[in-house]
Amino acid sequence: MSNRALSAGNLRLAVLIDAENVPRSCIKSVMEEIAIYGTPTIKRIYGDWTNPANSGWKNALLEHAITPIQQYSYTFGKNSSDSAMIIDAMDILYTEKTDGFVIVSSDSDFTRLAIRLREAGQRVIGIGEKKTPSPFIAACDKFTYIEVIRAAFEEKMADDERAKAAEKVKAKTPPPAAANHARPRTKVPEAVVQLLVDSVADLAGDNEWVFMGDLGNLILKKQPDFDHRNYGFKSLSALIKSIDRFEVDFRQTADPNIKHPYVRDREA
Repeated sequence: MSNRALSAGNLRLAVLIDAENVPRSCIKSVMEEIAIYGTPTIKRIYGDWTNPANSGWKNALLEHAITPIQQYSYTFGKNSSDSAMIIDAMDILYTEKTDGFVIVSSDSDFTRLAIRLREAGQRVIGIGEKKTPSPFIAACDKFTYIEVIRAAFEEKMADDERAKAAEKVKAKTPPPAAANHARPRTKVPEAVVQLLVDSVADLAGDNEWVFMGDLGNLILKKQPDFDHRNYGFKSLSALIKSIDRFEVDFRQTADPNIKHPYVRDREA
């Protein structure tokens, strides 16, 4: 079976981080995001660690067991980590001990690397800021914005704090409803609606119903940076249910605790 056919969560991942293009404050939330896709068996971060500006990384690297790779800045103003990351990625590829790579950077210089890794059957996940050039985004199987990861992480932390506070309150009467600090939902752009319409049409069979998992996979192939969290929704099904044009049906499986969502276009 091809490595790319492996399901999310079962992948052995090599995580390569460009320290010069990633905010240090978001590394915890980024590592939690990566855990969704699989197990990071290799974790390396590249930068010039003799530079005092990088000294603040120490605690984060120790906390997440990330190995720092020294790369001297030979030329002023040029990101020196690119070549070291690319060389290491190819070395890792030929060991055949991974199913995929996570490239954490906003640098378009990794576009060709992502293409080459995918050609070799590896799943490539990109993580970077919204300033990331579109060629690098398109070269990945999946691309997630750091800003979206950070917002989701901060929302989760806020929920945890509210839960802890609620546990301490032991009044007989129910406490007042907590304020909703979730990221506000935005109107789903027409371009996204059309993407959904086209994708449902591509997959629809005779009965017009499409399995949500298949729909999500097709959307990512068409638009790697698509993420329901960009619009304030916690799931793809929640986003689709908010659009009147679509109907969502949750169908019982053999497991009484599991239901699979299906979607159809009412106007098809």
